[in-house]
Amino acid sequence: MPDVNDMAPDFTLPRDGGDMVSLSDLRGQAVVLFFYPRDDTPGCTKESIGFSEKLAAFTEAGATVLGLSKDSVASHEKFVAKRELSTPMLSDENGTTCEDYGVWKEKKMYGKSFMGIERSTFLIDRDGKIAAIWRKVKVPGHVDEVLKAVQAL
Repeated sequence: MPDVNDMAPDFTLPRDGGDMVSLSDLRGQAVVLFFYPRDDTPGCTKESIGFSEKLAAFTEAGATVLGLSKDSVASHEKFVAKRELSTPMLSDENGTTCEDYGVWKEKKMYGKSFMGIERSTFLIDRDGKIAAIWRKVKVPGHVDEVLKAVQAL
């Protein structure tokens, strides 16, 4: 599981709209990578809308914001269109990137155990190192906290 000051695991993944995104292509700028469980669920929707609403501030601070889940590109495209999102949404259908970042975890709900994405955000600096990690994210206030960290880089 990666930690602060480690090099961020590289990836190349498809995004809504059909393009591919590689972390290594984003060197020289900060990257906010937020992992979320599922498209169009209440917490994931609030978080995604929050990052979209503050996208200009993240861009001004020199950061690219990327959302990531195991949902398909088609699911992302519906989610982006329905919620008018402006942040790119990456699809990790095979789960490799989720595992590389240590966010694929056993979760429990209503007494049942299942595997899923633990809502987590990684701030990656201009050199590709992890500058900050938020695990088990609670959505209220999270976007503003991440923005402050980006502005402090």
